[in-house]
Amino acid sequence: MGTLDRGVYDAELERMQLELVDLQEAVKEEGLRVAVIFEGRDTAGKGGTISRITKHLNPRSYEIVALGVPSERESGQWYFQRYVAHLPTRGMMTLFDRSWYNRAGVERVMGFCTEEQAEAFLRAAPDLERMLVADGLILVKYWLEVGPEEQEERFRERATDPAKRWKLSPIDAEARKRYDDYTAARDEMLLRTDTPECPWYVVDADDQRRARLNLMQHLLDTIPQRRVARPTKLPKLKRTGTAVPPPESVARVPERW
Repeated sequence: MGTLDRGVYDAELERMQLELVDLQEAVKEEGLRVAVIFEGRDTAGKGGTISRITKHLNPRSYEIVALGVPSERESGQWYFQRYVAHLPTRGMMTLFDRSWYNRAGVERVMGFCTEEQAEAFLRAAPDLERMLVADGLILVKYWLEVGPEEQEERFRERATDPAKRWKLSPIDAEARKRYDDYTAARDEMLLRTDTPECPWYVVDADDQRRARLNLMQHLLDTIPQRRVARPTKLPKLKRTGTAVPPPESVARVPERW
């Protein structure tokens, strides 16, 4: 499969982003609750895909959730509690940049939880998701899969690009020693938490452009609602006199460009 033409990518991306605007409006008008989970290996493109999805969306009607290390208080709570607190209310979309599945992945592989805790999670997650879906939540789960060669190339890019260096952490260095352990944890997680009520969808993410388009189109197909078209003609601007600038006594930003 050859490289995806940049012109095709840009045109399809713009089309889907506009469709997502209509989808968001339908979610708001119909009072839907939508949660989308993005999981995958490091560098798989979760954050980049989310940023393309939300580019033109109304920030008042969606939330991106990317939780860090739990606080001492959160560590003493029911495991799912801090994630459930971010589930959407009516008319909202929540995009999880990693999710409760941390427990079955990085926490398990890196020893941040016990095997007993990981096993309890794998038993509980499907039951929780069935309850959420039965209550009306639209829950979509994506696993972005990137191969070892492509992942290595992206890690090198992060190490040399000042704009991306913040994405590297000590955990990444340690994780590189446990690639096969992550593979085994991934496979068990997907097999045990893939249910008819809330299935997993694997995205081939070696080609970032194709991955974004494939995932976005799938999301649009999975949630077919669209807003009802409204008139676009604006009423005539009503004002008297000429436009008056702000008071001269208020400081201005220097015009350097």
